[in-house]
Amino acid sequence: MPIPKRFLKFAKDFPEIAKAYEKLGDAVHAGGPLSPRERALVKLGISVGARLEGAVHSHVRKALDAGLRKDQLRHVALLSLPTIGFPSMMAALSWVDDIVDLQRKRK
Repeated sequence: MPIPKRFLKFAKDFPEIAKAYEKLGDAVHAGGPLSPRERALVKLGISVGARLEGAVHSHVRKALDAGLRKDQLRHVALLSLPTIGFPSMMAALSWVDDIVDLQRKRK
């Protein structure tokens, strides 16, 4: 999946901040025992709970790259239902499907 244009512009306009941000992300991922797949699910769950559409899109892309399947990613959204409510869960489910459907069209 391609990196969003907005992030590429940010990295071009603020290269030192972008490098520091990426370095922080790398350190956090390497700083614990979770596997790449587990980390991808956790990050997706956090993004869903925070209702961050762009972050959900990003973490769905990363989860697919980590080998997770559409049904697993949709399950993360469904698990949010009792915690964040039906409308928020439906929004998150649509954000997951945005990226999954986009990937399917590219194949």
